[in-house]
Amino acid sequence: MKRIYAIGTLLIVLLAACRPGGEKKAGHPNDKPIITVSIEPLRYFTEAIAGDRFNVVSMVPKGSSPETYDPTPTQLVSLSQSTAYLRIGFIGFEQTWMDRLTDNAPHLQVFDTSHGIDLLLQEGLHEEPHADKPYHIHSGPEPHVWNSPTNARIIAANVFKALCTLDRTHRDDYLARYDSLCTIIDRTDSLCRQMLAQPGADHAFMIYHPALSYFARDYDLLQLPIEAGGKEPSPAHLKELVDLCKEEEIRVIFVQPEFDRRNAELIARQTGTRVVDINPLAYDWEAEMLRTARELTTHK
Repeated sequence: MKRIYAIGTLLIVLLAACRPGGEKKAGHPNDKPIITVSIEPLRYFTEAIAGDRFNVVSMVPKGSSPETYDPTPTQLVSLSQSTAYLRIGFIGFEQTWMDRLTDNAPHLQVFDTSHGIDLLLQEGLHEEPHADKPYHIHSGPEPHVWNSPTNARIIAANVFKALCTLDRTHRDDYLARYDSLCTIIDRTDSLCRQMLAQPGADHAFMIYHPALSYFARDYDLLQLPIEAGGKEPSPAHLKELVDLCKEEEIRVIFVQPEFDRRNAELIARQTGTRVVDINPLAYDWEAEMLRTARELTTHK
């Protein structure tokens, strides 16, 4: 079935490229080059710098997980009409699909916006830990690089360089917009630091899927994931989490919309913590960063 799907997808892309309606009319005033990006936060950074000179589209739609998402044939057609692809770095979707995406669109210029980031290692868990092995193992780069003002500055710089490569004529415009975006990132960082430095602010938090590793690094916080190596926690691991929650005086459990909240609510009932909805994949990166910091300083 996978082979049939792949062949069908390729035919759709080829037909779209060959039919007259699928081609852009050169010089049409409403035509804009298309840039495809991986996720919504990267669309935020790209549009902030590009302004209205490109049509920027996200591959992973709102409400979908970038760890497991499979693009639709329609998206592959759109990608075949794109000038460039800006990848966020190491999310599961990119690891699985990147080669196939570029095979379907060999003209595509690909830019890695995570280039230059000081990467953390992603932690996985042994299913059956042994006495002679550590319980935690490393399993590649931690992929959620955008949830960090420190990393956001690097991502913005990489986006700026990519846009200048694609369109050097408007470099000065991109530079002005890049400078404005850096001001927003710096202000966001400053406000987060002020909030998290307040007396009584949390030093640790629990989260279902560990998407805030770089946020925790930036602000010297402890992140405790509920998810165990990408899997639902076992009853024994849930008990450990309840004990850790009490030991670290956790007051907030973050839950993302792509994940089941039942285990978070179970831990919350046993520990008196608050379950808070966040969306690290939201388009409005600035607002989401500030809201996350605010939730760690607001206690009812």
